[in-house]
Amino acid sequence: MGSSTSAADHVVEEIKGLGGEAVPNYDNVATPEGGENIVQTAIDAFGKVDILINNAGILLDSSFAKMDEKKWDTVIGVHLKGTFCVTKPAYLAMVSQNYGRIVMTTSASGLVGNFGQTNYASAKMGVVGFANALKLEGAKYNIKVNVIAPIAGTRLTEDVVPPDLFKRMSVDYVAPAVLYMCSEQCQDSGVIINAGLGYFSRSAIMTGEGVILSDGDKIPTPEEVMENWGRITRLENPRFFYQLAEMSPQWRR
Repeated sequence: MGSSTSAADHVVEEIKGLGGEAVPNYDNVATPEGGENIVQTAIDAFGKVDILINNAGILLDSSFAKMDEKKWDTVIGVHLKGTFCVTKPAYLAMVSQNYGRIVMTTSASGLVGNFGQTNYASAKMGVVGFANALKLEGAKYNIKVNVIAPIAGTRLTEDVVPPDLFKRMSVDYVAPAVLYMCSEQCQDSGVIINAGLGYFSRSAIMTGEGVILSDGDKIPTPEEVMENWGRITRLENPRFFYQLAEMSPQWRR
């Protein structure tokens, strides 16, 4: 844990050097005790917690044929379970004060795929599903839950990004989007934002118009699915659904 400790201390020193206030914490995000201690450290230092940014990460890349259970469990543990372990105590604190802003961190590796990262991609899409559900539960408590997909040069990507590109991938280009999502002014929830190198865009899971192959009684055949495959997979005029209940009329129309 020596490198993690020194990294935490370095961040605290940097924040204080810029006139801010910060305290370090060295707990493991992937345990409930660690998550509770992290949140409690913030509450002890500042009296409450208004903002949570889930940004802990690890990479253990491997082709799927060579992916072992340890690499799988470690990456899922830090990214997905870690998000749960830290969010739970922070969320409960936010519920009690009827206010909160939570930012999850996903990756294009999960949103679109990346070779050699089945563990990482699975965890990062799990985080998106987490946000999709929590945005609904947090709504009545004025808790907004959004997702950042950063393109940035960090300790996580230093060994996998070409050096010349790494130098231009400053986290400063990601921070403005995160800061806005953490603000009182941000009223959106459940939004995924790509940010990096001055570029910002939204990603979303969309649903095509599709086709109905049954009158409600007849079971469609595999041949009918094959014959209509082009219409089934077509993405012209897609729709975005904020929650599961909105999809039901789509199936019955």
